[in-house]
Amino acid sequence: MLPLLAALLVAQVASPDMAPSASSTLEQRPPVEQRSPLQARVDAAPGGALVEIGPGTYTGDLYIDKPIHLRGRGRPLLSGSSTGSVVLIRADDVVFEGFDVDGRGGGDLGRDASGIHVAGKRAVIRDCRIVNTLFGVYLREADGARVERCHIQGIRGKAAGEKGSGIHVWNTTGFELFDNTIIDVRDGVYIQSSPNGVIKRNVARDLRYGLHYMYSDDNLFEDNVFENGAAGSALMYSRRLTFRRNQFLHHKGSASVGLLLKTCDDVLAEHNIMADNARGVFLEGTIRTVIRENVVAGSDVAVVLYDSATDTRVTGNSFVGNLTPLALSGRRTDAVFEGNYWSDHRSPDLDGDGRTDQPYRLTGLFDHMRGNLTAADLLSRSFAATAVGAAERAFPVLDQVPVVDPAPLARPPRLPIPAQHQSGDGTSAPLMVALCVAVAAAAAGRLATARRALARPRGEGSAA
Repeated sequence: MLPLLAALLVAQVASPDMAPSASSTLEQRPPVEQRSPLQARVDAAPGGALVEIGPGTYTGDLYIDKPIHLRGRGRPLLSGSSTGSVVLIRADDVVFEGFDVDGRGGGDLGRDASGIHVAGKRAVIRDCRIVNTLFGVYLREADGARVERCHIQGIRGKAAGEKGSGIHVWNTTGFELFDNTIIDVRDGVYIQSSPNGVIKRNVARDLRYGLHYMYSDDNLFEDNVFENGAAGSALMYSRRLTFRRNQFLHHKGSASVGLLLKTCDDVLAEHNIMADNARGVFLEGTIRTVIRENVVAGSDVAVVLYDSATDTRVTGNSFVGNLTPLALSGRRTDAVFEGNYWSDHRSPDLDGDGRTDQPYRLTGLFDHMRGNLTAADLLSRSFAATAVGAAERAFPVLDQVPVVDPAPLARPPRLPIPAQHQSGDGTSAPLMVALCVAVAAAAAGRLATARRALARPRGEGSAA
């Protein structure tokens, strides 16, 4: 990985939607002229009541300051005043479900204007469609909140820096985000200072970062799809995270990455797909990271590894169709790569034990240059890169850091990974065809090599 490019990426990642700004204040009850016509019904309902709202359009902002269950029938539309948040939840134990929410493209980003802004505990936001808002759902110190089955779409045409996240979680413990779809926002899910969360079966696409994350420990991510952004995920300064059966797809900018971990400890990533990314996995300053039984495919660089990443184990993965297996930045690493499948490894398995007969070396001269020289990445697809590789094999002149998989798998392993998500533009299906072709070509090449080896004369006097 290029040091300059890495610095730019980290600088970009480190300027997120941070905590509520010092100048911002928590939005309170809107003035009379901006209130929803539903405000009187909410104010008149006793605590704990179920209030059902029929079809129709209700223009104005709604303030909820008591524990009630507000349910829409026939998808009533709450059309905001375009000055602030459309729905403001300021009580514990509120359930809000079955509504369409339209922010009308307005609001104040500095005051966290949202489709639904929650500052109460144990809120449930369910089956809502939220459009044209700066933030979709904002959880601010909303311990125990649940957001599920919501469709969130940001303001079309606005630059990423001019809008907020689809779901923004700040200083919230024990939250749950299930089965949401998030499109065209700054970051799909942004999480800060919020531990013990569960994030499952969400789709975030066409945005900057699918998952943006810092200072949040003990969270679980399963069966999510992050696609078509600058990064699938950018996670920093956190501990004990688990990623399982997620998909990081189609992040192809010059500094794009599928799964980025910076200064994170004790992370497990297993059974995920990282496909069609500029860089599959990026590790810097991490401790005790386990990358096992994933598919990393179609990347310019499969793994970017800094020497500040320690105690890294990469085992049982399938690396298919990547231009470069590893870009190592620095002069040392204690990372262990063992028992992975590499589609470009040509060694046969003559004894039939499922492992190739020779180890696979991940590092070469050009990959050393790629990880340590600023301009080398520009030549990665060129004839020059091929020539450097051939010359280095014939006349080794530089002692690179030896990174070797001592016992690679001879065939792609059968992994419990998810069926690949079909994106709205249909790009996933061609990608899977390409990956299958790459696997088949690699297998055919290995079979041909094995046959040639078996047919080779065994000694003097052998038949030609």
